[in-house]
Amino acid sequence: MNYIAERRQEEKERRRGEILDAAEAVAAEVGWDAVTMDQVARTARLSRALVYVYFEDKADLMFGLGERAVKALTACFGTAVSRQQRGLDQMTAIGRAYIAFSRDAPVYFEVLARCELQSPDVTDPGGHEGACLVAGDALQRLMVSVLETGVRDGSIRADVGDLKTTAHVLWGFTHGVIQLASTKGKILAHHGVDTTQLLDQAIRLATRGLTAER
Repeated sequence: MNYIAERRQEEKERRRGEILDAAEAVAAEVGWDAVTMDQVARTARLSRALVYVYFEDKADLMFGLGERAVKALTACFGTAVSRQQRGLDQMTAIGRAYIAFSRDAPVYFEVLARCELQSPDVTDPGGHEGACLVAGDALQRLMVSVLETGVRDGSIRADVGDLKTTAHVLWGFTHGVIQLASTKGKILAHHGVDTTQLLDQAIRLATRGLTAER
């Protein structure tokens, strides 16, 4: 790639990043449902037409932000894993990191939740949806790797089952409980359930299900 082509690519990535920054800022203010392409364009100080050059529609923009969110979450998981030795402790740390992520990056968590509702064409992924899918694959590989570590070091039970399946079960379980805590707080309180205790109990139950017998 020559110098001019490199500069053009850099400019393209910079502009794309500005649009995603704007989308994130608008979502933080009004929630993803209320985000419009016009608002994003105004916040990014770009023309609406130029925003559509980079993102076909709001769904495409969602997946662009979803890719960013998954990569940020994967980095959080990686940091959590690096602070523990045993696989079981690493997986527990991942669960707690996800809870912290949902609290500290609510826009990312909301976008991820909406991306989870979609069914991408996994046979021919492309564009921002495909990039989001690829980023999600990397996150799942990290979780499977942690499970493998735990089985090897004896902290995770050897009969836990297929590790890819187990990783997805843990993901779905944790994601669902976090959503329950974030969207049903009043109902939980009505039933005398504290959301912090709910999340702690979820982590304990997941950990207990993974722990190898001694």
